[in-house]
Amino acid sequence: MPGALEVLAAISRFIPAVERPARRPSLPMRLLVTFIVLILYYVMTVVPLYGVTPGPETGGLLLAEIILGMSFGTLATLGIGPIVTAGLVLEVLVGTGLLKLDLTNPRDRRIYMGAQKTLALIFAAFEALAYAAGCAFWVVQGVCAADLATRLLIVPQLVFATLVIIWFDEMLQRGWGIGSALSLFILAGVAKSIVLRILSPDVGVIPYIIATGDILGALVRRPPYADLVGLVATFVLIAIIAYMQLMRVEIPVTGPRLRGIKTRIPLNFIYVTNIPILLVAIVVADLGVFARMAAGLGAVHIAEAINVLHYYVSTPRGLVELVSDPVRAATSAAAWILLSIFFGKLWVELAGLSPSKQAENLIRSGFEIPGLRRNKKILESILARYIYPLTLLSSIIVGLLAVIADFLGAYGTGSGLLLATGIAINFYQLLVYERTLEMYPLLRRLLGE
Repeated sequence: MPGALEVLAAISRFIPAVERPARRPSLPMRLLVTFIVLILYYVMTVVPLYGVTPGPETGGLLLAEIILGMSFGTLATLGIGPIVTAGLVLEVLVGTGLLKLDLTNPRDRRIYMGAQKTLALIFAAFEALAYAAGCAFWVVQGVCAADLATRLLIVPQLVFATLVIIWFDEMLQRGWGIGSALSLFILAGVAKSIVLRILSPDVGVIPYIIATGDILGALVRRPPYADLVGLVATFVLIAIIAYMQLMRVEIPVTGPRLRGIKTRIPLNFIYVTNIPILLVAIVVADLGVFARMAAGLGAVHIAEAINVLHYYVSTPRGLVELVSDPVRAATSAAAWILLSIFFGKLWVELAGLSPSKQAENLIRSGFEIPGLRRNKKILESILARYIYPLTLLSSIIVGLLAVIADFLGAYGTGSGLLLATGIAINFYQLLVYERTLEMYPLLRRLLGE
């Protein structure tokens, strides 16, 4: 496996990359570059693929559009999906020990990043070939209306589009901009969905009230039309999510280096962050994509089976759908919460957040819990009392919040709001950090920035 990884990393050396700036640009310039990258990505979401005519058949993947930045039938058809998938696959392989890499080692880190880049392009090629083989863009009245040569034209286009998105991410992460392009695109997708559901002439709640003057009728409306309950739920849930993501559980520690001075190590109350809900959303969104591919390949019965599964694990959007199909509401809620718990537990073990890893980090840093010997097993048992309950509780909370948000018709979907709120908080904290370094150059030199 390490040999294969090194081969992938070696291939990445022949793929053009964005170099770090010789001199770090000013903060306003980096913000401008970040804004330009966002605008260029929006352009990609409206430019159709050559050989594809966008129409009713190329839409409808709302969850995938929001979470993965996809826009079916355009250059952003795959969105950030191949890059996220490549990262998750390698994260799992490293976390399980199948790949013996130390990501704190610069050489291993370079191998990891190079392999991820190559793997993302491989996934993009496979997904593009699947769309071409399944005649995903050219089905007319159940019949594929394009020859194989026309369908294969989308493969190089989608692979190149994925490479462009990788370049965008490299630009921001290597100092030309701020943060991560992938996170930025998720945040932008959720923000776009919220704005459209408020102001869109077709489905927006404000144009409906202005046109009809019917405020009572705007309280609850049938999807896809936005309503006032969803509007209120959106902002209330954003406040709740932000509050919970800023909560901390503190563990008192001390150490010989501190000469008896006690301090506290904060653990996030939402210990699993938003990774479990992102994985659940990807699984649910991919079911819709697989159903479309199966239908295009002529596997009608398989497509129907996947569609049924997709229907019952997709949460109802709004109170009207919730009341009209309570069975679907129950099955989808159970699926999201159980999958969130599963992925939360998996993520804690794979991402180095387990009690064992945290105990190792404490000992390596010279810290200890007052009254206990500096023994890894003892520290691990104490930390397990905090970490495992936090993992279970936070996984249930993020699953419940996502489900409740969808039941109330919150704009941007529940999973989208969870991700976007966390990204916005991180972006704000990063902005404050960068502003502080710019104001105090000496601090930048002390930190080695």
